[in-house]
Amino acid sequence: MALWLRTCSHLVRRNCIRLTQEPHVRPLAVCSGHRGFAVLASQSDPSFGFLFDIDGVLVRGRNPIPGAAEAFGRLLGHDGKLSVPVVFVTNASNCLRHERAAELSTVLGIEVSSDQIILSHSPLRMFQQFHDKCVLMSGQGPLEQNARDLGFRNVVTIDDLRSAYPMLDMVDHSRRPKKLPPVSPDFPAIEAVVLLGEPVRWETSLQLILDVLLSCGKPIEWMPQAPYPHIPVLACNMDLLWMAEAKIPRFGHGTFLVCLETLYHKLTGRELKYEFLIGKPSTVTYCFAEHRILKQAMEKGWKKHIRTLYAVGDNPMTDIYGANLYNQYLQSAPSKAGQPQSCSSILVCTGVYGNQGTVPQDSQESVKETVFHGHRDVRLDPSLVEASYVVQDVGQAIDLVLRKENWISNGEIVDSTIPGVRK
Repeated sequence: MALWLRTCSHLVRRNCIRLTQEPHVRPLAVCSGHRGFAVLASQSDPSFGFLFDIDGVLVRGRNPIPGAAEAFGRLLGHDGKLSVPVVFVTNASNCLRHERAAELSTVLGIEVSSDQIILSHSPLRMFQQFHDKCVLMSGQGPLEQNARDLGFRNVVTIDDLRSAYPMLDMVDHSRRPKKLPPVSPDFPAIEAVVLLGEPVRWETSLQLILDVLLSCGKPIEWMPQAPYPHIPVLACNMDLLWMAEAKIPRFGHGTFLVCLETLYHKLTGRELKYEFLIGKPSTVTYCFAEHRILKQAMEKGWKKHIRTLYAVGDNPMTDIYGANLYNQYLQSAPSKAGQPQSCSSILVCTGVYGNQGTVPQDSQESVKETVFHGHRDVRLDPSLVEASYVVQDVGQAIDLVLRKENWISNGEIVDSTIPGVRK
C-alpha cells in the first residue's frame, strides 16, 4: 500500500499524463491456423491479471455482447469464483460502483464486487488536497453520492449554482425566470472545478463553468480582466467517442472538454489549464488498477507475484494508448519487488475500433488513425496506438491470454490456436 501511494503521488505530481519521448514501433506478425488442442500446465496460483474495459467490450449500452458470459466462465475455478485477478476499468462516471458491479454480475454470471470497478474518477480518492475545498462538480447521475464516496465534503452541482444564480442560464427561454430573483449573498465561492463526465444540458454546464472560471469562483458580476491562472480544474474521462447501442460511436466527455477549451480560448485568448487529467489513458489510472489487482491477489492468498497485466479494450486512443503508456512506465521505472513487469494491450473489434466484429486484414494501417482523437494535452506517439494483439472479441482475448500463460481454466483444455488473432 505504501509503495502504491508513493508511486501514485509521483504520477500525480507529473499531472497524471506522462508525455511520451522516443517513439518505438512494434513489428506485426500474424498468428493463425486451425483450432487444435494443447496439453497445458495444471492450474496453480496465477501470475497474471486482467484489466477489462466495459462499454464496447462486455456490453453495448444495456445489451451484453454475445459470448462475454461464456468467456468469463473460462476464468472460474472449481469453486465457481474467479481464479485470476480481474478489475473492470471504465471511463464511465455516471453510476455508482456497487450498481455497476451488480449489473456486471448479472451480465457475466459471476460475482463482481464494487472493489473491482474502477470508474474514471476513482483515483480522485487520493487527491485529498481538494476534499475540503468548495468544488463545482459537473456530470450526470448520482453526483453527490459519488463525491462523498470519493472523499469530497463541500460539493456544489451545476443545478445548485443555477438555483443560486438563475439569470446565468439564458439559452433555454422556457427556463428563464419571469422576475429577476435576488442574488444569494451567502453562496460560497467556488475553489475548484471537477469535471466527472459529460453533462445532460451542455449549454448550461458550459456557460456556468465558464462563468466560474472567468470570475475566480464568484459568478456575481463580470470582471473586466479574466483572472489567470484560473482556479484549478480537474477532469476525468477524456474519451472523444464511446460505443453504446447505436451502430456508430457517440460523443464522450472528451468532446465536451473540446467545447469548453475552445470557448475559454475564444473568450480569453488563453489556454484552459488542467490541474489533473485522469481516467484512461492516464498512467495514474493504470497505477490505481494495478493496486487493486495486487490487493485482490493478496486477499485470495495467491503466492505468486503478478508479473503480467493484460488490458482488454475497444478504443485505441484510450484503452490501448493507456495500457501501452503504462507498459512503457513499467519498463522505465526501477524494478520493485511485487510490481508487475509488463502490461500487454489487447484490442477487440466489438466497439469503437472495427465495429464489425472481425479483425481487419491490415490491422497496422487501420489502428494508426490519420485523425488524432486523443486529448489536446496528450502528445501522440503512433507506436502507443498499436495494440500488442488485435482479436475479434473478449472471448478470443481471454483464450489468447490463457494460451500464452499455459493456463487451464475450470479443468478444461484451452485451444492452442486462436483464429483471427493479429499481433
